[in-house]
Formats: sequence, structure tokens, C-alpha cells
Amino acid sequence: MNGMVLALVLGALFVVVLLWFIAMYNLLVRKRIDCDNGWSQIDVQLKRRYDLIPNLVETVKGYASHERETLDAVISARAKAVSVSSDAAHAAEKGRAEGELTSALGRLLAVAEAYPNLKADGSFSKLQEELTGTENKIGFARQHFNDVVARYEESRQTFPTTIVAALFAFQKRDYFTVESEAERAAPKVSFK
Repeated sequence: MNGMVLALVLGALFVVVLLWFIAMYNLLVRKRIDCDNGWSQIDVQLKRRYDLIPNLVETVKGYASHERETLDAVISARAKAVSVSSDAAHAAEKGRAEGELTSALGRLLAVAEAYPNLKADGSFSKLQEELTGTENKIGFARQHFNDVVARYEESRQTFPTTIVAALFAFQKRDYFTVESEAERAAPKVSFK
């Protein structure tokens, strides 16, 4: 009888540990999916931004064709940002490329300030508004992504979930950050 009770207790303990293990695994999977979803939200907004930039550059080009260096810098930064792998695993690298693009866009919009006819152009104003809205959406998507990465990392690194994370190779996720203060500043859009 003692052997049977011991077997039942050990069996129950095994089931409890197994259920805990499954629950922790599923928790980590859900949080990893949240990270991927958060990244895809950023990616959607970045795609919109990439689509707006050539139109903005072409509009500026018509008024400020001698500002070639600034226009080329924007096109180059856009190309670099588009070429970086667009997945959550490359968030840090994407953040650096996006920072360079933001800085180049800021310089482009600063150039536009010197051309009153350009500022008065309806299509330029509309593109500025769309870019501003997109930048805001990117900011919110980045914040959401960093929040879900923080929750994932907290779960992945805390005991006892860390055991499951190590057994199933749940990888560290990087936050979406920018490196320099100049890159942190959003392009300044003025409707004066």
C-alpha cells in the first residue's frame, strides 16, 4: 500500500511539473509571437514611410534642384534602411538605419524651409502631413514593440521560466533603439 501511495504521489507530482512546464513554454511562445506582431506593426509603418519619401524628394527636387547633396543623402539613407532585414531579430540594426534616415529627412525638411514656393505647394504640404502622421504611428509602434520585448525578456530571464527558455532556446530580443541624440529627434515639420 505504501508503494502505491508513493507511486500516486510521484505520478501526481510528475503531472503537476509537466503541466507547469507546458504552461511556461506556452507563455514564452505567446510572448515571442507578441514580439513578432509588434515588429510587424513597425514594419507596416516603415513601408509607408519608405513609399512617401521618393514623392517628397521629387517634390523638393522641382524647387531646390541645387540641393543635390541633401536629396542624395535621403535617397541613400532610405535605400540603406530598406535593405536591412525587416524582422524583430534585426531590430537594433534596423534602428540604426532608421535613425540615419530620420536625420536625413530632417535635413531635407530644413532645406524646404528656405523655399517659400515649396512650402506653399499643396502636394508638398500634403506629403509633410502624411509623413508627420506616419512618424507618429512609427513612434507608437516602436513603443508597443519595446513594451512587448520587455515583457518577453522579463519572462525569459526570470526563474523558473528561464529553465524552459534555455531548454528550448528562446533567443534574446533587442529593443528598437536609436544611437545618437541627433537620430532621436523626429523630422521637424513646419506649416508656417
